[in-house]
Amino acid sequence: MKEKILKELIENKGNFISGQEVSKRLHITRANVWKYIHKLKEEGYEIESVTNKGYRLLAMPDSLDMVYLDFDKEWVIGKEYIYLEEVDSTNEYAKRVASEKPDGTIVLAENQYKGKGRLGREWRSLSGTGIWMSLILKPDILPADAILITQVAAAAVVKGITSVLDCEVKIKWPNDVVIRNKKVCGILTEFSGEIESINYIVVGIGINVNQHSKDFPDEIRDKATSIREYMGKDISRKRIVKETVKYFNQYYLEFLKDQSLKGIIDICKKYSATLHKEVRIIQNGHETIGRAVDLTDRGTLIVEDKKGAEIEIISGEVSVRGLYHYTD
Repeated sequence: MKEKILKELIENKGNFISGQEVSKRLHITRANVWKYIHKLKEEGYEIESVTNKGYRLLAMPDSLDMVYLDFDKEWVIGKEYIYLEEVDSTNEYAKRVASEKPDGTIVLAENQYKGKGRLGREWRSLSGTGIWMSLILKPDILPADAILITQVAAAAVVKGITSVLDCEVKIKWPNDVVIRNKKVCGILTEFSGEIESINYIVVGIGINVNQHSKDFPDEIRDKATSIREYMGKDISRKRIVKETVKYFNQYYLEFLKDQSLKGIIDICKKYSATLHKEVRIIQNGHETIGRAVDLTDRGTLIVEDKKGAEIEIISGEVSVRGLYHYTD
């Protein structure tokens, strides 16, 4: 019931709505309306109460529990929204429930105590500071095409952030987003499927939004940052979530239309922190050093080695000179 009252306030934000009107719509007493209003105030919602006028929502806390109210009803992404105060990992939770959830379901948590990144690395996920989100997708594509979704997510994140802020954001191929040569976002794509079909894809997106430098462990402080550290002020996580989901929905539908990345790759190229840089690739213990020269229409990286031969990189550990202090 508290959520229903909050929805009434949000839909009338800036205007008064009477307690009598709310009680009539929701079939509860005015005393119960007051009780839930009081609870919302305790949670950080700024609500003005005026006799004979009612209640008016002035401001909301930067909690993500009600962000789904702002999603367009026509979007595939966000049709179902699962908000958790705490979870081991949004990706692990998403995989546990994926079979029973529709395409486009979002799982978002305030805190992860076992957040993980690529290759099983730990991802620090402090409560209330970042965006820890996983998307459950069920596209009709071949398993070999599942990895393409990582480029969809990368493009959506940079467009989501830059539509909210004047921020120098770039994509380190294939699954990191960086600001000033430090990692601000990681993308982890996992899937379950048969030989020729996908059961589901889970795309984990972790964005460092309002952390301070001291919040990062000593061993990664020179490699990781937050949007707040760049902008010098706290940033609305809600706005970044909404814009990122909006662009993901757009690019996902474009991808499904013809199962190609087309214009999405143009965005990845425009914001690339990898192209035209010296890179070091490690695959199956073998190291290649060369220059990143292009992205293919399928999102793979073309590297020119020291002998001038072009190599197509589908996956592997990629270090970029100048990023994360790769200087050798």
